[in-house]
Amino acid sequence: MVVPRRLGDVLLATPAIRSLKRAFPECAIDALVFAGTQSVLAGNSDVSQVLTIDERPHAGAQFRLAARIFRSYDLALSLVPSDRATIYAWLAGRQRIGLVVDETKHTWKKWLLGRWVPFDNRAAHTVVMHLRVIEALGIFPSTEIVFTPRPEDVQTARATLARHGVTSGYAVLHPFPKFRYKMWHDRGWREVSGWLKQHGLQVVITGSADANERAYCAALKACIGAADLAGALTLPATAAVIAGAIVYIGPDTVTTHLAAALGVPTVALFGPSDPLKWGPWPYRHASLDNPWRHVGSQQRGNVQIVQGNALCTPCFLEGCDRHTGSAADCLTGLPARRVIEALERQLAQR
Repeated sequence: MVVPRRLGDVLLATPAIRSLKRAFPECAIDALVFAGTQSVLAGNSDVSQVLTIDERPHAGAQFRLAARIFRSYDLALSLVPSDRATIYAWLAGRQRIGLVVDETKHTWKKWLLGRWVPFDNRAAHTVVMHLRVIEALGIFPSTEIVFTPRPEDVQTARATLARHGVTSGYAVLHPFPKFRYKMWHDRGWREVSGWLKQHGLQVVITGSADANERAYCAALKACIGAADLAGALTLPATAAVIAGAIVYIGPDTVTTHLAAALGVPTVALFGPSDPLKWGPWPYRHASLDNPWRHVGSQQRGNVQIVQGNALCTPCFLEGCDRHTGSAADCLTGLPARRVIEALERQLAQR
């Protein structure tokens, strides 16, 4: 299974992997992903081996990977319509099938793959798109996002929470996405935290070990008096913390997808990103119909999407200045009141 993209992409590929494993229980399934994203597959019993390659590899690493995988597999599936993913699938599999943008300039990929599925970047959720590759094989698709924290991750999560004085009844805030254009504002996080505390919930902040992310979370902790776990846990252990939460609030990032997949009541903040394509897949959503629309705040199962305030939302672009480091007015203008209303609905339903 070839999925050289970001953490969320790899997680959203797990239904396709599960589908293949259920159809052929005795087969060994390897995954080829970018280095740094393999933690999403930690403990995934459907995967025999995870191979990694740097996002910007040098020629030697490319050659070694090619030599290692060349015609080593009966079947290679490419779940990313990129040049590299297609070439990796061609190298690896005696038979190949994958996603291809149905345009003339991508015709060469069809030749390399042999069998291909048209990539739909606007009208199909990422999970649905992956499962169309599975259906092309004549396999009944499973829509289950597969991620179960391992016992050691659960133990680490519990010990870390205990050290921070968190026992039960907590909410998780994940305030810092990888890219600035997916980011909400400080004032909103402060107001939401205050509301959660008024309703008897402790507040836990999660985040990665990235220096900027840790600094942001530390500054937020100083304002709201939360338990700051940023940089203290691996992604699987962070998922174990999230799994025990009463409610989770976060932007369009992998931890939000994990919260949804683990069945936690989830409030997802969306701005320029397209929820139809990237909305968190709701827990036990068994239909192959898209769970989300392009426009509007909406709820499916355990997930509520709160979409930013702007007529152009979603614009499908990387912030108002068209780069990943720019802000998005639809999120910077999103009032805490709307997020709190979503939290009220989640807690009432719970």
